[in-house]
Amino acid sequence: MEQYTQIITELEADLKRITMTSESMLSTAKSAIKRCRIALVELRWIVVNQCFPDTPSEICFFKEIKPVAYSRLLFYQAVFDIESFRSKYDSDRIKRYMKVKLDEIQIFMDENASSVQYYNCGFIYLDSLYFVRERDEIPVELRGSHYLMDEQFNTWQDHTFSVLRANDLLVEYLKREISRMDNQEQPGQLQQLGNHKWTGSKIDSVELIYALYFSRVIDNGKITIKELCRLFSGLFHLDIEKDIYRYYTEIQQRKIEQTKFMEHLKSVLQYNIDQNV
Repeated sequence: MEQYTQIITELEADLKRITMTSESMLSTAKSAIKRCRIALVELRWIVVNQCFPDTPSEICFFKEIKPVAYSRLLFYQAVFDIESFRSKYDSDRIKRYMKVKLDEIQIFMDENASSVQYYNCGFIYLDSLYFVRERDEIPVELRGSHYLMDEQFNTWQDHTFSVLRANDLLVEYLKREISRMDNQEQPGQLQQLGNHKWTGSKIDSVELIYALYFSRVIDNGKITIKELCRLFSGLFHLDIEKDIYRYYTEIQQRKIEQTKFMEHLKSVLQYNIDQNV
């Protein structure tokens, strides 16, 4: 299983890099879709050309490994469709569209309640039916189009489980975007808080922004670096959004004390704590 794990590890690392370096969510989705497809092609080649050593390995692949790549593909395809509308319609229509998508997800979850329960509860008693290929006891009408199109790389339920994983990601994305648009429509509080200016250097602000981003302390890490930069810029009247990746590259290329602003903050805080002991 090491080959499969390596492909997934590299995929997740590349998706993280794409998220950090893309200029917009639309470009992120486009690049991510291409990368997910490559990973799935690699996984399929190994599955078709090499046999699984045993049934538990086959179950593990179709239940835990393939759905990681496939769910990301489904998620980013949905995001691409949504983001493609942004340049065509106003925020009210986009918000209504997103709410419709949330309703569609709920309908899917209701229609597949038994699979949702099996997925959420971590059951295993049907794994040999759900995640093993060539099960003749499953009627053809139940196997689904994905299974029948490529029986070498699909099982009865691995597509459904990938959709469930993708839906989890998509619900978070949709709720976050709807909340962000709601906040943009009610900017009064942000304007009241935003009467202050950042008086340090721009590169120091970028160091702080990336520290907050990588520590995942805002929205449980669901905020993008662009969104966090935009928020920080709005609060402190900074013009760094277009240069944030360049500043981050400069930080990476420092030969001595790459995180010097973080070290400065730590020393200042520690000094004042010590003074007040």
